[in-house]
Amino acid sequence: MSIPLPLEFPSFNLYSTPLLLLVLQAFVFAFLLLVRYFKKKYVPALILSILIFITGYHRTTYTIGFMDWYDTYRNTKINYWLIALSLAIGPLLYFYVKSITTSNFKFRKKDLIHFIPVSLYIVYKIFILIYDAAQPGFDETQNGYLKVFLDEKYVSPLIGIVENLQMLLYLAFTIQLYYIYRKKIQQFFSNTYSLELNWIRNFLFIYSFLFLYSIFQGVIGSVITDLHWTQKWWYHFFTAVAIIYFGIKGYFTDTNKLNNLNFSVTVKESIDTPQIELSEDVIKIKEKIEEFMENEKPFLNPDLNLTELSKMLKIPPPTLSDAINSGFKKNFNDFINSYRVKAVQAMLQEGKQQQLSLLGIAYECGFNSKATFNRVFKKLTNTSPSQYLASQNKA
Repeated sequence: MSIPLPLEFPSFNLYSTPLLLLVLQAFVFAFLLLVRYFKKKYVPALILSILIFITGYHRTTYTIGFMDWYDTYRNTKINYWLIALSLAIGPLLYFYVKSITTSNFKFRKKDLIHFIPVSLYIVYKIFILIYDAAQPGFDETQNGYLKVFLDEKYVSPLIGIVENLQMLLYLAFTIQLYYIYRKKIQQFFSNTYSLELNWIRNFLFIYSFLFLYSIFQGVIGSVITDLHWTQKWWYHFFTAVAIIYFGIKGYFTDTNKLNNLNFSVTVKESIDTPQIELSEDVIKIKEKIEEFMENEKPFLNPDLNLTELSKMLKIPPPTLSDAINSGFKKNFNDFINSYRVKAVQAMLQEGKQQQLSLLGIAYECGFNSKATFNRVFKKLTNTSPSQYLASQNKA
């Protein structure tokens, strides 16, 4: 049996070529992340690999469409095989962020419950194919009976609604998880790991944008006017660009730092209650902390955390955290950084900028990045480091 040569496909044009190149690159990064998982057994790499692969895989239908596959092969059955796995995206987003922000994260059997909907959908799509393939005349048409009169007419629209509701729910849970974790870091650690947290923030922001864009496009197409396939192309282009960003940043950002953070104790959040007088015990602990910070300067260690400081002071972490929150009206992060800023100011007043750069002085005083130094300095002094240095030079 001879296979007819394609008459039009592949058509490399303004619409198909960018998608093709971006999707192929996405698969490359998915493969690289998968290799990282097998080498280091790092679960977030596996989850991100699957997430990038599925997101790129979903662009395949549209990529080959723009390449004139459907016009060339009128009776193609590829729509049966390109099964949408959107019901897996929400759970994968959630577990990716959870695997980064949970120390020693392990995927449990009960977590598979989150993937029951997509598993059932795959079984349903296979059933549709088996049934339609058994019907007479299946080879002469693109879509069989159940595909046309059940799947496209009823099930696909319903699944689209379920996908949107599920995605909204998982995005809400994942964003909440991120903000709780970020606040937790400020209670335990003197440096906030802004580079790694910014990656998670950007990751969630872009997926949220793509979700809202798809909703907006769907509403326009359903309520106002039918959108031409070239107008729908932009969503797929933005998504393809996004997964390249996910691949690059996800591969080169060391999120293992966040995964290894240990929140071994429960502490109270900072509450500003100036009207309540401090107990004698809190006052004594506060004085002990101040004396230790001035004499021993533990803040010079960029990796200082609440647990380490509690061991140095021989004060239980919850008691120490409560004393800092109530006694100094600051969380642990702001408390430690206030000493670092004072140390920077002292070095500038001594003229150390003649031997070291401003960033070098920041590193000497316990900061671990330029971005964190600039942000913290301005937050605590209402002026940027360079502006403060200029004022010192004038004086």
